[in-house]
Amino acid sequence: MNHLPLIIKREYLTKVKNKSFIIMTILSPIIMIVLIAVVAYLSQLNSSKQRTISILDESGMVESIFKSTENTNYVILSEVTIDDAKKQVEEKEQYGLLHISKGENIDAILEGIKFYSKDTPSITLMEGLESKLEKEFTDLKLQEQGVDTEKLKSSKARINIVQESFLGEKTSKIDNVVKLIFGGFAGYMLFMFIIIYGNMIMRSVIEEKTSRIIEVIISSVKPVQLMLGKIIGTSLAGITQFVIWIILGGVLMMVVSAIFGINMAEMQAPQQEMMQQAMEAQGGDMKIQSLMSAIYNLPLTNLIIMFLLFFIGGYLLYSSLYAAIGAAVDNETDTQQFMLPILMPLILAVYVGIFTVIEDPHGTVSTVFSFIPLTSPVVMLMRIPFGVPIWQQVVSVLLLIGTFMFTVWFAAKIYRVGILMYGKKPSYKELYKWLKY
Repeated sequence: MNHLPLIIKREYLTKVKNKSFIIMTILSPIIMIVLIAVVAYLSQLNSSKQRTISILDESGMVESIFKSTENTNYVILSEVTIDDAKKQVEEKEQYGLLHISKGENIDAILEGIKFYSKDTPSITLMEGLESKLEKEFTDLKLQEQGVDTEKLKSSKARINIVQESFLGEKTSKIDNVVKLIFGGFAGYMLFMFIIIYGNMIMRSVIEEKTSRIIEVIISSVKPVQLMLGKIIGTSLAGITQFVIWIILGGVLMMVVSAIFGINMAEMQAPQQEMMQQAMEAQGGDMKIQSLMSAIYNLPLTNLIIMFLLFFIGGYLLYSSLYAAIGAAVDNETDTQQFMLPILMPLILAVYVGIFTVIEDPHGTVSTVFSFIPLTSPVVMLMRIPFGVPIWQQVVSVLLLIGTFMFTVWFAAKIYRVGILMYGKKPSYKELYKWLKY
């Protein structure tokens, strides 16, 4: 008789009714939203902080470049000594004083630029000031040498190589970045899900084994059915928890934003001002259009379908190994010696995906690891946004399914013996013997 549906139902209900499961399901999104809200609130406080900086330009060359912004107010000082300027800034409790002294030439002026402040100034602020001064003094030096800066600027050639396949499909550097982000996110989500819920399956097996309830269950259920029931039941509980986190997190985010007036989409940092200026200087509108085009050109349907297939296949593959380890030991301490062989392929897959796929998504290394079942769920998900032939994806999925079936058989042989073994720490040699029983 097939008891698999009953086992899945029992395992699922046991997990979702567990007090710790319910508490963590509710508390986790609350804690996360509170942390995000605190960061957003502090970011808003920081971004709304007004900084007043006095400029004493004794050279008279660059004071015109300092234009006040939303967060930084520049005060131009004139006809005062440096000592009086310092006292004035301190009395008014301003952020700092930028002093540009006189000099025989521009090089001498550059050596005499100083910034005075009560506390250590912001690195971002200093970089912004240096950037402004470098640009202006560079133009002044060029003019001093008789160079027409306007002609020089107009003569600069901006290169943006258009990337196009032999089939006429156009791409760009931004396309590659977007593809990497989507692929990396999919691979990372799978990696985290396997580790979190794989450990949950392992702990569940250990708890039932140590409580001896497994001796009653195993008398009427085949070990393979029991193991599959645990894997599927725990997986469904994990998916339920994940969905609740998304829904509850979204609702809490809207509530926090409405009640406390925190706009989490505007978590501005001091660096944002510089980034906005850089975007404007480099054609920000074109960058945004390229970004939207890159997202639109992603093979979203292919990504979603393959994400589900590889996500389920990869999770089931590793979960069966976690269940076998749980059956072989009596406590979590003894699992450490068996965890490394399981985690190594996952870690290797992440490193291959990050350091190889980004550089050469269709190279030999990326292609080979996208077919190896223990690494394919992560590596193939990272490759798909770059355009992988359907036949390669299908072959990789079939290999993953075949390996999962073999792993279930392999793990079940360890499971059926180890689930009734107590009081002894097993070795790899003993596990090999169990496979022969």
